[in-house]
Amino acid sequence: MASASISGLGSGLDTASIVDQFMQLEAAPQSRLKSRVASEKSVVSLLQALNTKVAALATRAADMAKPGGFTAVTATSSDTKVAVTATSAAGPGGFSVRVDQTAASHRLELASAVGLTTSGTVPTALRLDRLDGSAPVDITSDGTLAGIVNAINDPASATGLRATAVKVGTDQYRLVVESATTGAAGDFTLTAADGSDLLGGATVRAGRDAKVTIGDTVVATSATNTFADLVPGVSITLAADAMAGTTSQVAMTRDPATASAALKGLVDAVNSALADIDTQTRTGTGTKGPLAGDSTLLSVRGQLLSSVFADSGGSLADLGLQTDRYGKLVLDEATFKKAYAADPAAVQARLTAPGTGFVSRVGEVAKAASDRVDGTLTTAITGRNDAISRLDDGIEAWDLRLELRRTALTRQFTALETALNQMNSQSSWLAGQLSSLTTSGS
Repeated sequence: MASASISGLGSGLDTASIVDQFMQLEAAPQSRLKSRVASEKSVVSLLQALNTKVAALATRAADMAKPGGFTAVTATSSDTKVAVTATSAAGPGGFSVRVDQTAASHRLELASAVGLTTSGTVPTALRLDRLDGSAPVDITSDGTLAGIVNAINDPASATGLRATAVKVGTDQYRLVVESATTGAAGDFTLTAADGSDLLGGATVRAGRDAKVTIGDTVVATSATNTFADLVPGVSITLAADAMAGTTSQVAMTRDPATASAALKGLVDAVNSALADIDTQTRTGTGTKGPLAGDSTLLSVRGQLLSSVFADSGGSLADLGLQTDRYGKLVLDEATFKKAYAADPAAVQARLTAPGTGFVSRVGEVAKAASDRVDGTLTTAITGRNDAISRLDDGIEAWDLRLELRRTALTRQFTALETALNQMNSQSSWLAGQLSSLTTSGS
């Protein structure tokens, strides 16, 4: 606790300001610690940003190194009514697709037309049977057509149906109800609760699965118009208005442009990480980087750059991949596309072979640097955070030390002011006594 101050009481000096100036000198070591903490935190932020970028690089490389992760296949269809998509699992090839039928939802068109809000025109209790073996569902309404539509469409009812009132005359509406999904499994009946016909019975369009024939005899079905993985990695989707009996040709071809773009993306990601490392570790004339000469970053840089070379020292220049005189990776896309078109399997093997392929080596280096537990960058960040914690402890210790020092100085100056005040009082008393003696002598 600081002592009470009587600044200038006896000396006339601003002793409080003097104490503050002394404390500024005393706090110089703590100020240096605070400055160092700020600098260390700035460096940690830089390392964390770089670690995030290198971790993303590791993920990208790992995805490309997976089986099929680098194989680029483009799928096309000769008929716009038959859309085709391909994933990395697709291989080159082709097949014909004949549309036998598209998928449809089960639909009821009720015969009788009634008023939309007229009470008593429809039963207040309905029964839905989905015909899939599940228990029937009872639906209640207010006895109007609008009430039935609302009850069927209410999400809380979980009917799996869509109901619509279609106007066919002056205040005359017919009810149309269909399953929310397509496919033969969506069949249902909708009747009054006692099993009697609802609104004069219904015209029924039965739900059906989509069906296609691959080649001449292979038949495939789907509850929707999409056939997922009809062949490995290839899915087709029929347009709702695709005509039955039409045949389209689906082709899957290797795509050098897509493969080149994927490799170019990885090269650009590597160069981005290298550029960040160069900025942070810059030495020589001019402004130095905040991590100038840092051995950890320089090691990561060297390993990333050397990943373009196999363990045997072989080069990938014939694939268009090499380093330039500025210490960056370059990819000649024209050379790569030519090599890929000539022998895609061999090119993929050279790039993704475990331990020796460029993609695999980049992934290994990036993972070793950014691993959450023992990555070199992660370890560097942890070490600096530990150092910051120790510095913060030192700053706290200085807070206590400075508080004690301020208390001591305040007490010293207070004692000085008190002593000077007493001396001034005594001097004034003596001066008064001498003055009275002189007057008496006269």
